[in-house]
Amino acid sequence: MDATGPGGRFGAVLTAMVTPFDDEGRLDLDAVAVLARWLVDNGSEGLVVTGTTGEAPVLTDDERVDLWRAAVEAVTVPVLAGAGTNDTAHSVGLAGRAADVGAAGLLAVTPYYNRPSQAGIEAHFRAMAGATALPVMLYDIPIRSGRKIAHDTLLRLAREVPTIVGVKDATSDLAGSARLVAEAPAGFEVYSGEDGVTLPLLAIGAVGTVGVATHWTGRLHGRMIDAFVKGDVEEARRINSSLLASFAFETGDEAPNPVPTKALLRVLGLPVGQCRLPMGAAPDGLEDQARAVLAGLGDDAPAPYG
Repeated sequence: MDATGPGGRFGAVLTAMVTPFDDEGRLDLDAVAVLARWLVDNGSEGLVVTGTTGEAPVLTDDERVDLWRAAVEAVTVPVLAGAGTNDTAHSVGLAGRAADVGAAGLLAVTPYYNRPSQAGIEAHFRAMAGATALPVMLYDIPIRSGRKIAHDTLLRLAREVPTIVGVKDATSDLAGSARLVAEAPAGFEVYSGEDGVTLPLLAIGAVGTVGVATHWTGRLHGRMIDAFVKGDVEEARRINSSLLASFAFETGDEAPNPVPTKALLRVLGLPVGQCRLPMGAAPDGLEDQARAVLAGLGDDAPAPYG
């Protein structure tokens, strides 16, 4: 990123990294290091490990910790550890382990499936933040969690818990996001958590993105953000338009995220394997679609690995 770029404390272009598995579905730590370095070489300024895209729900605690450690040891950019679950005690335990392996911060998702009250959500996040000195980025994704973090809940956490420093916003509520940016205390940062609305979120004050398509469009995202910050809105719009096919590809009913992302990375020669069940293997034809997406990027497509 150019020095004039917005960038939050973790950078402006973060990638929610997939988790590589071998042909038997086992965690492949060598491939984790390869992928982490490749992402940084291709525009990622930070990595989020064991988020939704990293298939966190199908990982053991020890696998999570091993993943965090492998990524931290492979790169020099910030690595955020996805430590949130739908069990507060479990999440607190994971939060404590993240600091031990050198993570730069935590990603804490809204407790999913349980559908807790706002009081329960707030208490959950306070407990996680209290378990570590690491900065915490909340993850508001109601389509997966079943609960939106209410505006007043977010503001209380931002104002009263010093280590809660931002939110990955995947709410598709631009008006609500604008209000949050306007009313949150100085230093509280909003990151786009939904690739298709990153540019609109930048317009209302977001500092960057935690992306999925950034696996293969990291440099393009960086250029788009730089263009916007420099006032070249037309160029930012042009770049965003070139990314639309990538955004459409990254998830769908037949191949939900991260199935398409792994397919595209395999096409690029990166050893990421397939997804574990219940996501499972890619449907027939998905890698051909991935090749078409890359071809559509022309000279802006990343070079194959190796």
